[in-house]
This record gives sequence, C-alpha cells and structure tokens, in this order.
Amino acid sequence: MPEFDWRSPESYKCLQEAEITEIAWECLRRNADYKRDYETMIASNPDGEVTAEFRRRWAICFRP
Repeated sequence: MPEFDWRSPESYKCLQEAEITEIAWECLRRNADYKRDYETMIASNPDGEVTAEFRRRWAICFRP
C-alpha cells in the first residue's frame, strides 16, 4: 500500500477536480456503520435492490 501523507498537498491533487458527489462517496464508503448497514441490507435483499429505508438513513439519492 502506498504511503499517504495527509499533510502533503501532493496527496490531495486528485481532489482538486473531483465532483462533490465523488468526495461524498469516498467519505461514505469508508464509514464502518455504512458498510455494516449495506452488508446487512444486501444479505436480506438478494435481488440487490436498495431499500427506501437505507436511502433515507444514509441520505442517498440514486439518479436514473
């Protein structure tokens, strides 16, 4: 794994042109509670459809 220096501006260059939704996704996907809820939801919904409750809890809006 490459070393990441959070103090270095070079480490954040890729974020300079990122959309807000990309930054939000990066934060959300690293959230342990989100991961746990997602795994629980998928386990109980074998068709893989995201539930309204899950979308509300995590304030996620899926665009068509």
